[in-house]
Amino acid sequence: MFTMKQVCEEANMTYQTLKYYCNEGLVPNVKRDDNNHRIFDERDVKWIKDLVCLKKCGMSIQEMKDYLDLCLQGESTIPQRKEMLAQKQQALRSSIKELEDSVSYIDWKQNFYDEVLSGKRPYVSNLIRTEE
Repeated sequence: MFTMKQVCEEANMTYQTLKYYCNEGLVPNVKRDDNNHRIFDERDVKWIKDLVCLKKCGMSIQEMKDYLDLCLQGESTIPQRKEMLAQKQQALRSSIKELEDSVSYIDWKQNFYDEVLSGKRPYVSNLIRTEE
């Protein structure tokens, strides 16, 4: 069994986040020790790590609740879960493309500045007008 602190370390999350997830019902079947402190087993820890990943994938708390509800219904809801994940996957791929485009722009701009500084290219600004 794991304490809240141990789960937080294992899942790389804050105590407040884990407490919030528990209070929101995102961690079903939370057990308590004799002092009424939450305790977790291996399956709980694996699910909590899944929640961390789902959050990083852009799922809202409500979407995570919906996903959990589907999971708790069993195998028959796999198609709906796959669709939810496919939508998040597409959004992530789109975000990755935007980030790659931004990195490409910065690479180009850095190269431009290097060429200006080395004298290989004249400096031209789209912001500063010069008399031609």
